[in-house]
Amino acid sequence: MSAKKRVGVLISGRGSNLQALIDAAKAPEYPAELGLVISNVPGVQGLARAEAAGISTRAIKHQDFPSRERFEDALDEALNQAGVELLCNAGFMRLLTESFVSRWLNRHLNIHPSLLPAFKGLDTHGRVLRSGAQITGCTVHFVRAAMDDGPIVAQAAVPVLPGDTEEVLAGRVLAAEHRLYPHALRLVASGQVAVDGERISGTPAGMGGSALFSPPLPAISD
Repeated sequence: MSAKKRVGVLISGRGSNLQALIDAAKAPEYPAELGLVISNVPGVQGLARAEAAGISTRAIKHQDFPSRERFEDALDEALNQAGVELLCNAGFMRLLTESFVSRWLNRHLNIHPSLLPAFKGLDTHGRVLRSGAQITGCTVHFVRAAMDDGPIVAQAAVPVLPGDTEEVLAGRVLAAEHRLYPHALRLVASGQVAVDGERISGTPAGMGGSALFSPPLPAISD
């Protein structure tokens, strides 16, 4: 095991959260290094981001396999060959089986654009707006077999403002995600937090014992 935790990232698209992790990992004191980025969709922008940063990449198309299990076996093999210790989903648009989740149990993070357990699944921002909620946000959690479930590492609260559209709200939440994911990975890779049953143990340093914070809001254009 290296002093820095070796991290693999699963993506399916543009990789903006991946870029946030790449940027954070450039700091000498950051406790994680990105060792491999895998996309189930060849040619996406996220792979180009990783290649530009000198990170190894793989495109493993799920359509090339006769079953989800065989696809996940290929993911697992690639990750283990690269010496990956922690795994991050960053816009990975595939549900994973219980078998794969169990292999990476408590070593596998996901980010979701709501304050879980509220608004699991897709169409998150549209459902937030239709609900009349005044606060939303994003969550980093350990992966479980159930969708958007698992012990919560950290959350960021984002206000819902009058006149918000789905696009404007999504942009504000995404800006929070770009701060939250590197922060949460730092907590896990450094050992400041760990999983105890189905809850998080440990006190995140510098957060007063709370894993909830509100990032500054970006300017909103008309």
